[in-house]
Amino acid sequence: MSIVPPGSLISYLQKGLQYKELETHCAEDGNDIICDVPFTLTTNHVCKRIEKKDPEANDAMVDAGSPIDIPQDQVTILEGHTSEVFICAWNPVNSLLASGSGDSTARIWSIPPSSSGVAAAQIASVNPMILKHFNKEQENSKDVTTLDWNGTGTLLATGSYDGLARIWTDRGELKNTLAKHKGPIFSLKWNKKGDCLLSGSVDKTAIVWDAATGEVKQQFEFHRAPTLDVDWRNNTSFATCSTDNMIYVCELGKNKPIKGFAGHSDEVNAIKWDPQGNLLASCSDDATSKIWKIDQDKCVYDFREHTKEIYTIKWSPTGPGSNNPNQKLVLASASFDASIKIWDVEVGAKLFTLTKHCDPVYSVAFSPSGEFLASGSFDRCLHIWSVKDGSLVRTYKGNGGIFEVCWNNTGDKVAACYSNNTVCVIDARK
Repeated sequence: MSIVPPGSLISYLQKGLQYKELETHCAEDGNDIICDVPFTLTTNHVCKRIEKKDPEANDAMVDAGSPIDIPQDQVTILEGHTSEVFICAWNPVNSLLASGSGDSTARIWSIPPSSSGVAAAQIASVNPMILKHFNKEQENSKDVTTLDWNGTGTLLATGSYDGLARIWTDRGELKNTLAKHKGPIFSLKWNKKGDCLLSGSVDKTAIVWDAATGEVKQQFEFHRAPTLDVDWRNNTSFATCSTDNMIYVCELGKNKPIKGFAGHSDEVNAIKWDPQGNLLASCSDDATSKIWKIDQDKCVYDFREHTKEIYTIKWSPTGPGSNNPNQKLVLASASFDASIKIWDVEVGAKLFTLTKHCDPVYSVAFSPSGEFLASGSFDRCLHIWSVKDGSLVRTYKGNGGIFEVCWNNTGDKVAACYSNNTVCVIDARK
């Protein structure tokens, strides 16, 4: 069992300091505060509270106007986890919601489809399925770090800090334990066919598993540092990214990468293929997001308008190969600079900058129709934006930082998981 490398631990501590500095220099209305006083944890920080004007006010910046606050009776708060909830995902075919936590469990909640608020929370919290991941040999390695439903919604895969991947039925029964990684698993994805599971680990490798037998189909050992994210291109090929700044495209059955992308100058946090599998988006601690094509060595577009690390990116479910083929394909990037940017990938230009968060934005998710974008930040706010004009449509402020947001398959509910051990489900219909 390998541990997180010292360099990565330093990186995590640096990011913690950045969070604190962001919080200190954020005014109540969401604007940044200009301050020339050096930031330190050793003394009380006092700065001149001079609000700065947004430098991009005339550059596709959106005035959000007066968004509608989501009332409490449209929020279903799910309680039961005893530690931070890092990840959540809706079942693709029904109203089951899975969540993964630092308490060594994942939970499957049955969310009432037509109600919300306290009544819905009481129903959902009565008897959630509790998927226990406790490993007696590694008592301190209990975080459930990633999870993913297969396409038919019959199986849930979970990855944990103990290095084990597990496959569960939608009834919460453990079907298989996949043991080969020698470090925490940070990413786990089913292929579209549902016969293979792909995992990426701190042990620097990615593994393709046979979903039926739990056996290793192939282990890929190309990176020189922890693998942070993996994403299928089709049923047999996929991409991986790492803290070694590299991206590799691999194919089942081949012993070498079919493509390597070098261009980021710092660790690559996330990668995502577009709906057709033609364009690969990546984002990095170098504050850039890039678009790649398999037949080109250099990136097609290099988006450099964020000012701090970019933690996540998401493609809209639109354009060729999607369920909304007549709508324009766009990319959203979310950063530690507290902003979200939406990019037109046909011409490589920024459409909007969304700026109402005042802490790092950890997660964004498009609605199934592609009309809306949900975002979650450590400022405790869940925002829902219009993709058409970039306006802020609705907002909800919870009681903890948000790690993940996701829409259900019908587009009428948004789930968010929080640092205060809860999961909230927002009714997006009203």
